[in-house]
Amino acid sequence: MKKYLALFMATVMSACLLAGCGAKEEAAAPAAPEAATVDETASEDQTADTAEAATGSEALADGVLTVGTNAEFPPFEFVGDDGNPDGFDMALIKAVGEKMGVEVQIENMEFSSLVSSIGNKIDVAIAGMTVTDERKEVVDFSDSYYDAVQYVIVPADSAIAKAEDLNGKTIGVQLGTTGDFIAQDIEGSTVSSYNKAVDAVNDLLNGRVDLVIVDKNPAQVFAGMYPDDVVALDGAQFGFEVENYAIAMPKGDAELADAINKAVKELKEDGTFDKLVAEYIEGN
Repeated sequence: MKKYLALFMATVMSACLLAGCGAKEEAAAPAAPEAATVDETASEDQTADTAEAATGSEALADGVLTVGTNAEFPPFEFVGDDGNPDGFDMALIKAVGEKMGVEVQIENMEFSSLVSSIGNKIDVAIAGMTVTDERKEVVDFSDSYYDAVQYVIVPADSAIAKAEDLNGKTIGVQLGTTGDFIAQDIEGSTVSSYNKAVDAVNDLLNGRVDLVIVDKNPAQVFAGMYPDDVVALDGAQFGFEVENYAIAMPKGDAELADAINKAVKELKEDGTFDKLVAEYIEGN
C-alpha cells in the first residue's frame, strides 16, 4: 500500500512540476512580443520624426525669409530715396513673402557673393539673376518670372553693330553677371569687371572701355541717363539669346521652392505681378 501511495504521490508531484513549468512558459511567451511591439512603435515614431525633419524647410522655420540682392541693377534693384533697396525684384519678393505669410528681410551685397551666400548668410537671392547651368550646380531656382536679353551700350558715334565688331574690344561688365560670362568668350576681348554696372558705364563715358554688356532694362535706364553720349543696342543683333530670371535658393529645399512658385503664380493670376511690371519696368 505504501508502495502504491509513494508512486501516486510521485506522479502527482511530477505532474505539478510539469504544470508549473508550462504556466511559466505561457506567461513568459507574450512578454517578448510586447517588448518587441513597444520597440517597433518607438522606432516607427522616430523614423516619422526624422522624415518630417528632413522634408522641413530650414529657411521657413523662423518665419523670416532673408533675401540677398545687389541694389545696382535698375529697374530691378536700386537704392531708394530712403536709402533702402527698392525696385521690381524687391517689390516682387515682398509680395511673395506676404503670400507665404513670412517676414522678408533684405540684405544688400555684391552680386558676385549672392550665390555663395545662399544657405549661409541668406535664404534666397533675387537680383535679376539669370538661370545658368553653372549656377544650377550650386543652387536651385524657382520657376522663371521674367525673360531678358543682354544689351550692348556703346558711345553714340560708335560703329559697333554686329557680333564680329565685339572682337578685340575692351568690354565693361558687372562682375559675376551673364554679361561677364559672355564677354569672357568674345575673341580677343579684354574684360574690365566692376562691382556696379554704373561704374562700367562711367568708364565707357570716360573712354576707358569700348562698350558695356548688361541686361536690357538697366541698359535702357543707363542710356536714358546719358542720351547724348551713349546708345543701347539690342543683343539680338549680336546673337545673344533670351535669358530667364529666377529666384535662387538652397539645393534640395522642395518645400521652399513649392511655396515660392505657388506665391509667384498667385501674384500673376491676381494681377499684382502685372501692376509691378507697369510700375517699375514699363514706367522707366
